[in-house]
Amino acid sequence: MSTVTVFGAGAWGSTMAQVLSDAGNDVLLWGRSKDVIAEINSAHTNKKYLGSHELPLSLQATTDLAQAFAHSRIYVLAIPAQQLRLTLEEWKPFFKADSIIVSTLKGIEISTQMRMTEVIEDVLGPRAIAIITGPNLADELVLRQPAGAVAAAATQELADHMRDLFRTPYYRVYTSVDVMGCELAGAIKSVIALAVGISIGMGFGENTQAMLITRGLNEVARLCAAHGSDPLSAAGLAGMGDLVASCGSPLSRNRTFGEVLGRTGSMAQAREQVAKTVEGVASAGAVAEIAHRVGIEVPVIEAVGEIVSEQLTPAAALQKLMEITTKAENFIR
Repeated sequence: MSTVTVFGAGAWGSTMAQVLSDAGNDVLLWGRSKDVIAEINSAHTNKKYLGSHELPLSLQATTDLAQAFAHSRIYVLAIPAQQLRLTLEEWKPFFKADSIIVSTLKGIEISTQMRMTEVIEDVLGPRAIAIITGPNLADELVLRQPAGAVAAAATQELADHMRDLFRTPYYRVYTSVDVMGCELAGAIKSVIALAVGISIGMGFGENTQAMLITRGLNEVARLCAAHGSDPLSAAGLAGMGDLVASCGSPLSRNRTFGEVLGRTGSMAQAREQVAKTVEGVASAGAVAEIAHRVGIEVPVIEAVGEIVSEQLTPAAALQKLMEITTKAENFIR
């Protein structure tokens, strides 16, 4: 049994805390909302984010930041990606020198085009850092439905440690040392899921969705390969697996946001109807910039970026995509 602290008491943080508790760990969940934390400790529910679902009785929660950091040396981050840098700068004095930091965040920092582990190192310096990623929708995983994930770290030893830390009878964790590839794939899939949602909102069917998913995966694979990552990361749970879940499920925030945007053509209405963090909206432009930096063509990602920045309407963006000259279909090049 390990002691673990999870930072972020939203749907995903609470779900990660449950998985870690079910794996036999001593888990403390930190959150900002006194009401949410009090409910978790007294009723073992988090109705704001997880409805009537009952969390493990052994799970404890706190709003006390010092207590949360003192509880363990393994820190699991489940906070909004675009708030990571500011939050880490605020928390920097609390991190122990021998701590292990586990990022569950999927996104690219807008201002720097950095991946989440790069942001962590930029703020805190060299650390033992791992990620957990894959096709994990909180509303299904919290029900203990069978799911798979990837624990990625710079060393196999740390990746193995994370696999053992998170592994439960319903949560099958594989390992990888391709942190960059797994992170890039996890960030890019959010943008592709937005594209699929937009097409659904516009009234298009399975053919259009299949085209966007497949060509989107091609963009994921080429962008990862251009950065020297393992091509198999794009074809595995961190890439293809996460893409299928995010594009195929109405539980996906990115797909849901895209549906409203495609139906209404209005970013304002989409933001009003989907009042949650939608990482694909924030990351689309940053992912496109990363692609341009290494000379990779990413027309689906670019189209989404132009839609969410309101440079093009969904209809105009789709028309632009359909007019692009086709070439031989090659997965990597």
